[in-house]
Amino acid sequence: MPETATASPALPIRPAAASALSASSSALDVRLAARSGVFTGHTSGVASAHVQVNLAILPAALADDFLAFCERNPIPCPLLAVSKPGSPALPALGLDLDVRSDVPRYHLWRYGERVAEVNDLRAVWRDDLVTFALGCSFSFEHALLAAGIPLRHVSEGRNVAMYRTNIPTQPVGVFQGPTVVSMRPLKAADAIRAIQITARTPQVHGAPIHIGDPALIGIADIGQPDYGEAVDIHADELPVFWACGVTPQAAIVAARPEFCITHAPGYMLVTDKLNSELLLGAQA
Repeated sequence: MPETATASPALPIRPAAASALSASSSALDVRLAARSGVFTGHTSGVASAHVQVNLAILPAALADDFLAFCERNPIPCPLLAVSKPGSPALPALGLDLDVRSDVPRYHLWRYGERVAEVNDLRAVWRDDLVTFALGCSFSFEHALLAAGIPLRHVSEGRNVAMYRTNIPTQPVGVFQGPTVVSMRPLKAADAIRAIQITARTPQVHGAPIHIGDPALIGIADIGQPDYGEAVDIHADELPVFWACGVTPQAAIVAARPEFCITHAPGYMLVTDKLNSELLLGAQA
C-alpha cells in the first residue's frame, strides 16, 4: 500500500541553472530548478538514477475510486504514493518535495477539458486535493542505458513518444479509458535484453506490452504520437511499447471531474527514491 503524505520542511538550497541539469544531477537540483521557474523542460535524461513519477491530483470525493482504478490496472498505473487531502508533500518520495511547484509543467482540467498549462499550482491549490504518484518508464531508462541499449529520444534530447491504444483499462466507477503506451525503437537483440531488464521493474510498468506492428494496438500513424515527440524508426529496428503513466489522464478525461490536475506528459516529478530500489530482488 502506498505511503501517505505529511508536511515536509523546505531546505535553503539555491536552484541550479536549467543548463546545468544533466543525467548526473540530483533529484533535489531538478525539483528546486522547477520550483524557482528556472527549469520548464521535459525530464527525460535528467537525474537519471532517480525515480520519476506521473501525477494525478483529484478532489478527495473521487480519491477512493481512482485508488481502486490504479489497483485494478497496476501495469499502466503503478501507484507509488498517495498524499493526504490538501497536503503538497509526499514524504515517501522526498523530504523537500512540493507537488505544487516541483514539476516543470502541469495541465489543469475542468470537466474533461484541458483549460491551462502552468508551471506552478499554488494559485489554484485546494484543501480537498489528493495527489497520486505513479511510476514512470523514465525510471527504467537508466538501466537500459547502463546495459548499453541506446534510446533515440534520449540521445536526441527529445520527449518520449506516447500513443493512445485500443487496449482497454479495467473500469472503476467513473474512471475508464484506453491504455496509453510509450514507444522506443530498438534492434531485435536489444529488444530482448530490454524485456529482460524491464521485467524486473513492475513498479515502473515492467516489461513491454507490445512489440512490432502498431496497428495491432490501434495506432494508425506511428509518426504522429498523441503525446511527446516522434523519433525515427530505422529499417533494422522494431517499435517496442511499454504501458505508460499517461493512461490515468485518458481516464480522467473520460470521468470529467469538475477540476483536476496532471503533470504535462514527459514533464515528471523527480523523486529522491533511486531506481535501483524498485528492482525486483533489490535490498530494502
